[in-house]
Amino acid sequence: MSARIHVGVQEGDFDIAAEIDRMCEGRADIGAVVTFSGLVRDMTKAEDGKPVSAMELEHYPGMTERSLEKIAAEAAERWPLQAVTLIHRYGPLLPGDRIVLAAAASPHRGAAFEAAEFLMDYLKTRAPFWKKETTPDGASWVDARDADDAAAARWAKG
Repeated sequence: MSARIHVGVQEGDFDIAAEIDRMCEGRADIGAVVTFSGLVRDMTKAEDGKPVSAMELEHYPGMTERSLEKIAAEAAERWPLQAVTLIHRYGPLLPGDRIVLAAAASPHRGAAFEAAEFLMDYLKTRAPFWKKETTPDGASWVDARDADDAAAARWAKG
């Protein structure tokens, strides 16, 4: 049985337990499910750590879904996975809101942990999303981070 892949790019929230249930439905060969759920922080990542009151995410419809499908498929090629779920929200979000879910299901925990980390590293660097944070100084777009590129680079095949 090949990996069951589910991607979602949505404005509304998601239910982590329901997504895990969907991944595992009808699969007795899954021994581990590793999930990462990202939340909107109330502080910027910058050294000055300014308070964030809101975040707005934009994406490129169609291209974004294809990017997530490609990332999920690559994870399923690299590790023995039964299921992969990638969900990313867009639109206006507030601190504490869920923003992303990356989940990998495998017979063994090692593969599930590595695949989930790969999913997030590639999602941060290869999916067409743009973030705008609102701080006391106003709204500004968030630049790509060198640390995210370095994290993704470790997965390069070579």
